[in-house]
Amino acid sequence: MKKAGGADSIMKRIAFIASGRGSNFQAIIDSIANGFIQGECVRLITDNPGAYAIERSKNAGIPVSIVEFGSFESKDRYEEQLMVEMERCDADLFVLAGYMRIIGKEIVRRYYGRMINIHPALLPSFTGLHAQRQALEYGVKVAGCTVHFVDENMDHGPIIVQRAVDVHEHDDENTLAGRILEEEHNALAVAVKLFCEDKLRIEGRKVSVLI
Repeated sequence: MKKAGGADSIMKRIAFIASGRGSNFQAIIDSIANGFIQGECVRLITDNPGAYAIERSKNAGIPVSIVEFGSFESKDRYEEQLMVEMERCDADLFVLAGYMRIIGKEIVRRYYGRMINIHPALLPSFTGLHAQRQALEYGVKVAGCTVHFVDENMDHGPIIVQRAVDVHEHDDENTLAGRILEEEHNALAVAVKLFCEDKLRIEGRKVSVLI
């Protein structure tokens, strides 16, 4: 049994790791600004110097660390520097939001219970890339998103929050992804709020919400 968070203070330090647009990052920035989440965004780490998430971070006055994957001779070297930047954050929680790489096992082991991911499918279905396309090709009637703790397997860790959306008859990948994204913003904000309030407890594959 593991209580996620582990600190007594409610005001948690939150760092983001992202590769792209950063709309889920923005959702957390907004949720902190309006008081829904009692926490502080302390840093954005990105592997992509062209990520729009960088602009969002600058607009909010949040420091940015760029660890460009292509500038390293190997994935191991890249992850060594990624871990250095993560340590510098002194964060209570790391949020993977549109991070397009698989986190290495050493990082996962160090931060287990303190790192969460948002995935645009109702796990355990449709892991990996293009989850919305996978859902449409399979013919499901309900799709959605999942926020989960990160473990050593892809899109696999204990589930914190899920949100469902109906699949419409004439949906394509973009229309379905757009409706799922709206639910992602809500689901991720709820998960981060619960973490910051020390209300999540991991028991094997299950996450309990403490009252």
